[in-house]
Amino acid sequence: MPIPAIGAIDAVTGSGAVTAATAGATATGGSSFGSALTGAVDNLQQLQSTSDKLAIQAVTGNLDDIHDATLASSRAQVTLELVAGVRNKAVDAFNEIMRMQA
Repeated sequence: MPIPAIGAIDAVTGSGAVTAATAGATATGGSSFGSALTGAVDNLQQLQSTSDKLAIQAVTGNLDDIHDATLASSRAQVTLELVAGVRNKAVDAFNEIMRMQA
C-alpha cells in the first residue's frame, strides 16, 4: 500500500504550511523536520482558534451557516489526531533508539 502524498495531509489540515516545510525536510535534513513539526503545531493552533471562534458565533446566533462551524471543528479534530499520532510515533522511535544503545 503506497504512502499517501503530502497533498493528502495538506487536504486534511487545509493549509500549505505542512507541505512546504515537509518538502524542505527532505532536502536539508533534520533541522527542517523540526520546522515542519513547528509548522504543523502552529497550523493546529490556527485551526482550533477558527473552530472556537465559529462555535462561539454559532452559540450566539451570529453564524449564517452552521456547516462552517461543523467543518472547522472536524478539521481541527482530524489535525489534532494526526499531530498526536506523529508525536506518538516519534516517542516510540526515540524509545527504540534508547533501547538499542543500552
